[in-house]
Amino acid sequence: MKSREALRRVQEITEGQWGLLTAGQARSCGVTPMTLARLCDAGDIIRIAHGVYRDAGSPSDEHESLQAAWLMTNPSALAYERLAKRPIDFVVSGESAARLHDIGDLRALRHEFTTPRRKQTQRADTRYRITILPEQDVTMKQGLPVTTPERTIADMIERRYDLSLIANMLRDAINQQNIDEPRLVELLNPLAKRNGHRPGDGHALLEQILTIAGMGHDALSRTIAADPRLGKLVTGQYLKSLSTALSTAITAYQSSELEGIQQALDTISAAFHPSKLSKINMSAIDATQLTNLAKALEYLVTPFTKNVASGMIPRTPTQRPSSTTCLSQSARRQNHETGR
Repeated sequence: MKSREALRRVQEITEGQWGLLTAGQARSCGVTPMTLARLCDAGDIIRIAHGVYRDAGSPSDEHESLQAAWLMTNPSALAYERLAKRPIDFVVSGESAARLHDIGDLRALRHEFTTPRRKQTQRADTRYRITILPEQDVTMKQGLPVTTPERTIADMIERRYDLSLIANMLRDAINQQNIDEPRLVELLNPLAKRNGHRPGDGHALLEQILTIAGMGHDALSRTIAADPRLGKLVTGQYLKSLSTALSTAITAYQSSELEGIQQALDTISAAFHPSKLSKINMSAIDATQLTNLAKALEYLVTPFTKNVASGMIPRTPTQRPSSTTCLSQSARRQNHETGR
């Protein structure tokens, strides 16, 4: 076969798989090892690893080494044929998956793949794990099949990586808005007990990792409290939501006592308007009293809003009071007259 025809066949393969091809793929399309050697000598292709070549006209990729290793897991099959089959034969996982997702600080010194069948290799830079992965735990990244961030995190915990490393991965995944929390909790459930939590309590394990990452509820509240402006904004929004709920209760229940509370709450909320934040001296506010006030208001408002939503409290004040209410009012009048 002439070199020009061999190069054309090679490029038909490389254009669909990152500019790469294996010696086995070349052989399957009629290009012999000797012809490949001639193409290398002519500078038409570049040998990047044992049995793997790159078209000289294709740019090198950041994940080229991983892509080459994945091709070599099944060197005779074309990438698109492999990706069309289910289950996918080899899926990037572990540290390699974390690096591909760009989560965490792991260096991925070896290429890691998960496969549903036993696979042996003499390559020191490649490691296999035998597991049948659910389809929902596999996604595509940079053209490679890879475990999802949730599955990658769970796999690393299962392999007993330090939770501080896991926390870095989780923080990065959340910052990328690339995390399915319900699925992550589901995957963490079997791992909860070995990490000091109740069996099946994936939520507790997730909260522990979030806390290490500085993203747990307690850590978040401390972060807000340490930033005066952020604390003012959160307080203002919280008071505003209470005022809205209280207004709903007043409309439904026509209570003058609630109206008085709402007026006070509106006054406080107005003080936390963004245009006035710079004038507020948060150090002069008793945080304990503010917390107690919020709890008291929430305790007062919640029953009304729940009852309005469920229909227990009428939405209009024109309805006649129930017989129970009439009996209660009559009993109070009798007690008052007896007291005289």
